[in-house]
Amino acid sequence: MIALRWLEVVVGALLVGVALRDLFVSVVVPRPARGRFRPSTLLTRGTWKVWRALAGRITRGSTREGMLGSYAPLSLIVVLIVWVIGLLVGYGLILHGVREELKPVPADLGSTFYFSGVAFLTIGFGDIVPLGPWARVIALIEGATGLGVVAMVISLLFSLYASFARREMRIITLDAVAGAPPSGVLLLENSMHYDMVSHLDELFHEWKFWSAEVLESHLAYPILNYFRSSHDNESWVSALGAVLDATVLVLTTVEGVPRGPAKVMYMVGTHLVEDLSHFFGFSHEHEVGIERFEFDQACERLARAGYRLAERDSAWTAFSKLRSGYAISLNEMGRYWAIPPAL
Repeated sequence: MIALRWLEVVVGALLVGVALRDLFVSVVVPRPARGRFRPSTLLTRGTWKVWRALAGRITRGSTREGMLGSYAPLSLIVVLIVWVIGLLVGYGLILHGVREELKPVPADLGSTFYFSGVAFLTIGFGDIVPLGPWARVIALIEGATGLGVVAMVISLLFSLYASFARREMRIITLDAVAGAPPSGVLLLENSMHYDMVSHLDELFHEWKFWSAEVLESHLAYPILNYFRSSHDNESWVSALGAVLDATVLVLTTVEGVPRGPAKVMYMVGTHLVEDLSHFFGFSHEHEVGIERFEFDQACERLARAGYRLAERDSAWTAFSKLRSGYAISLNEMGRYWAIPPAL
């Protein structure tokens, strides 16, 4: 009997430790949350594949997008529930190991879990009271844990939705010049059409900071990657791809425009793609991702728009080298999150 009680205490302490570590790493630590065997990681990545497969069976586009868009908020709620249940069960097992210090002594394990929930939520009905020293200490620690979890959950929700809003604001403004879904070629065409070529450096400058912020927030809180844009034919993956395509065209093909801001944006943007690809285990293959005739068609469109272009063969060689740094990884992101890639 004593050995069984010690086993309950040990198993309960392990459950509490796993839940608190996962909560601490996912919410408090402002850096990439490493570890594929954390409950939140296993739950999110496992359920997303099932959710995506079920949504793929829906033929109506708006319904399918609605289902895909609801995954991230639902997943966030489920992860929070899993954390709370893990803590309740863990503390309940520990309390059941010292149940003789509770008055009245719980008749079964379910009654102990009930008292654990009362202590965690700091309700304090008083129908079960801890009288022994160990039971009192455990109940106090569990109550403090409950208050801490509530505080962290509130701060997490504010942080997530603030980051999501900042991410989407830039994507919506890109829609006006790059279309929906966005295109790097159309971005350059409209910049010439609207007499905004001189403002391309400003656009690349803004998207440089956008990329840096997305890199930090989406690695620290991976659930943000699953939040879809609230507008049709828009996504952060395709928007990033369109801007990177525009930077590569400016750096290799279009002449007579400032290239410094485009170069910096390319470096920060590919850093974002590389780090997220490494975190989620996407491909790191280096291929251009398009055929030569597609590049030629883009060049013809840019020439008609009024741009002065570099020699075609040398431009294609340089374009292929730079675009190979992100094209395949971005396409894998699009497939993983069921997002159409940029044109």
